[in-house]
Amino acid sequence: MDMTYYDHGTPAERWERARMFFDAKDYAAAARVLGGLVEETPEQTGPRLLLARAYYHSAQLRRAETELRVIVERDPVEHYARLLLGRTLERQGRAAEAEPHLRLASALAGDFERL
Repeated sequence: MDMTYYDHGTPAERWERARMFFDAKDYAAAARVLGGLVEETPEQTGPRLLLARAYYHSAQLRRAETELRVIVERDPVEHYARLLLGRTLERQGRAAEAEPHLRLASALAGDFERL
């Protein structure tokens, strides 16, 4: 596949393109654009989190898990990444592994009912 379209433009232009694909529910195309952005700026959470979401929504659960683990390792209190990691693990049939992430996400969000 020709990746020129996905890699074309400045990082800001590619970020907007990725968000447009994501908003249009073309998660695979969003992931193709975001993969390059994450490689270029691995320290930025925004593109990596959107990449994980694109993987999650396109059922690429192992890839989503990998990206989410990078985020929570760097920022243990990143609430949405914790929640999505828990949901990703649940979708893979790994409920026991998911539960601590879901509980922590609930606590970080101020939802103490799950605790």
